[in-house]
Amino acid sequence: MQALVGTSLGVFIGLTVILIGGAAIMTGRALADGWKPAWQVVAACFGLALVDRFLVYALFGGELLSLSGFIVDFALLTALGLIAHRLTMVHKMIAQYPWRYERAALWSYRERSEA
Repeated sequence: MQALVGTSLGVFIGLTVILIGGAAIMTGRALADGWKPAWQVVAACFGLALVDRFLVYALFGGELLSLSGFIVDFALLTALGLIAHRLTMVHKMIAQYPWRYERAALWSYRERSEA
């Protein structure tokens, strides 16, 4: 596992998943609140993955140039950010346009039927 993520499992969970993952969730929510497209979440999570790699290296002596570690970090952070973005967008559409949209599922909404 250490060879895959470029650091110990504890550092990966504590720093990447909890700390930087929380930042990715907040980023996804903030961009959705501003009606920004999902590709901006991906770009922001790329920067967060770079920051995560540097913090792993500087604080815990992990590998700075671990390609597999960067890819795992980027994939995890992007997934968290995109999930938060989608959930926030669905909530905003339903809350701001209740006469037009209703929740279809956790991830989606649909137009209200004229019944």
